[in-house]
Amino acid sequence: MMAPEGIGELRDLLFFLLLCLTLLAELLETTAASSQGPDGEGDIVCPSVCRCDEDFIYCNDRGLSAIPPLPPSATVLYLQNNHIDNVGLPRSLEHHTTVRVIYLYDNELDDFPMHLPPSLRELHLQDNNIRVLPRAALARLPLLEKLHLDDNSVSTVSIEDQAFSDNPRLRLLFLSRNHLSSIPSGLPASLEELRLDDNRISTIPTHAFRGLSSLRRLVLDGNLLANQRIADDTFSRLSNLTELSLVRNSLQTPPLNLPSAHLQRLSLQDNNLIHMPRGSLDGMRRLQRLDLSGNNLTTLPRGLFRDLESLGQLLVKGNPWHCGCNLRWLHDWLEAKGNTITVRGFICQTPERVRDMALRDLTNQMDECELAAAGGGGVGTGVGVGGNRVSGGAAGAISTTLPPPQGSLFTLRSKRPGLSLPETGLDYTLSSSGVGKNLALNVKPLSHNSIRVTWSVAQTSSSFRLSWLRLGTSSAMGSITETLVRGDRREYLLTSLQPASSYIICMVPLVSNSGSRSSLPGGDTEPNEVPVCARTETSDPGHTDDDGEDDSSDQMTSLPLAGIIGGATAIVSLALIIAIFCWYGHRAGHFTSRDRYNHGSSRKSKHCDDYIESGTKKDNTILEIRGPGFQMTPMATRQPLQPKPVREDYIIHTIFPSNGTGLHKPTQNMTNSGYGSNRGYREGGIPDIDYSYT
Repeated sequence: MMAPEGIGELRDLLFFLLLCLTLLAELLETTAASSQGPDGEGDIVCPSVCRCDEDFIYCNDRGLSAIPPLPPSATVLYLQNNHIDNVGLPRSLEHHTTVRVIYLYDNELDDFPMHLPPSLRELHLQDNNIRVLPRAALARLPLLEKLHLDDNSVSTVSIEDQAFSDNPRLRLLFLSRNHLSSIPSGLPASLEELRLDDNRISTIPTHAFRGLSSLRRLVLDGNLLANQRIADDTFSRLSNLTELSLVRNSLQTPPLNLPSAHLQRLSLQDNNLIHMPRGSLDGMRRLQRLDLSGNNLTTLPRGLFRDLESLGQLLVKGNPWHCGCNLRWLHDWLEAKGNTITVRGFICQTPERVRDMALRDLTNQMDECELAAAGGGGVGTGVGVGGNRVSGGAAGAISTTLPPPQGSLFTLRSKRPGLSLPETGLDYTLSSSGVGKNLALNVKPLSHNSIRVTWSVAQTSSSFRLSWLRLGTSSAMGSITETLVRGDRREYLLTSLQPASSYIICMVPLVSNSGSRSSLPGGDTEPNEVPVCARTETSDPGHTDDDGEDDSSDQMTSLPLAGIIGGATAIVSLALIIAIFCWYGHRAGHFTSRDRYNHGSSRKSKHCDDYIESGTKKDNTILEIRGPGFQMTPMATRQPLQPKPVREDYIIHTIFPSNGTGLHKPTQNMTNSGYGSNRGYREGGIPDIDYSYT
């Protein structure tokens, strides 16, 4: 039998062992629970309303109004397309230091979130209603690299000063479709991409992009930018810029001093570009894509693309291109590029004969420019007028009844004129016609901007060189305009001239050299004689009456003698008829001063207007007027009707107001009281009946 002390020690030992077994069981249970998967029973790691894929938590499109508890290992949170507002953002969110990306776009946030994880690298807040960007909230995100704030209500004044000063790693900032009126200030120097499209930005000062030397992509589409409100050196500071987009603004020319060293994409479509200055694309040797679509460009200056060695895409659709010799250089440039460049939209709108044709397809027309240049003139007219394209061999067979060619189509301005004209500083004694050894020239202005040139020759020539110069310009500067005219032509129409200007127009016949392509206009030719010149002036568009008088006088001088005599006879007959009419009117008393009593001060100058007006109305009713009037009764009413009477006789009865009073009260008292009755009127010499013949 054991002693009581041994039994007590055994009991204590058993109790200790039982305690150890209990602790071990608890430990094993905890370990087993933690080893269960995310779908295991009793798991609270992934929210029940969300779907978890390792560290990616998908809670988007769930209709949530608040962010549910998140597992501590989450790195990417998809919370877009919900109803989460600022109240639904828990403070505990800032303790999830493993979160790198949060998608909160298309929610109901009115303010920038304050309690976001400091480890955040990318934040999507677009399509909310955020108005203010506070520096304190952004300062909590020192590692932020990408910030999307599109489609909010951010304005320029709602961005606090130096709001991004505590975000030294920010590389991408999207502020599209907000309420910005200027470029935000205080942008971090680390910024590489900036989108400010579809705002209200109208002015860009010189310092707008100061310090953004790392910026590589800038989008300013859909703003209110115009050339006058962009500083000259605005974009030159962006030395590393590779893409610049200025679509849907109000630019008339590209901004000055565009960055050229690294620029690869330049978008200028849907502006109001009317001119591309020479040199505006100089130095852009890395440019790969140029978009000029949807503007008002008609031509491009020679050498505009001389530095575009890497250009692979040229988009120019939606412009009214004029495909004349002005674009010959571009045609050759595209031919030299071949398949290395894709061109879209280079469709000609004018001249009419090449409408809807691609510039690359105008090889024949551009060859004529070359032939004309070889001949010392502008363009050969081997292309038929009116839209008929003919080959060189058939050019000379075109009938001279065709409309004269237009001087404004396919015309070259030579830098060193091959045809010598008189000095512009002298007083010319040339007339509107000139006669040479084998050629007679006549010029005549047709309108304020066009002149018709006609000529006749003693012997046929293969072609003619026509040149014209507006006085007041120097021929040494290359202002002489020349063109080559086929030998079968005898007239030419110069258009697009300056109004109210004097022009010297010269022509010289050309003779083809032996062995040359004489059948082609603009072949190897040489002058046959000295130029025959004439001078004329275009009219002033503001004085068209003088021209009409001159034309009418010319027509009058060309009338035959019989026409003049007939016109004089008609004038005399008309005068005789008027005299007879006045005599009858005087006999009826219409021109006497007695009829003025009843017309008032406002109508004292009208003696018998009422009578004449009433007498012209063929009506059997009494015409009631304000003074004495007439009743017109046809005399032939009782006679048989005739088919078409040549003359109708009328009896004119004088109608006096009843009771001796007039319907119109005179402003002054009548001097003769006897006119108050019918007898008084008759005694005054006013007849009551007379005849009128029509």
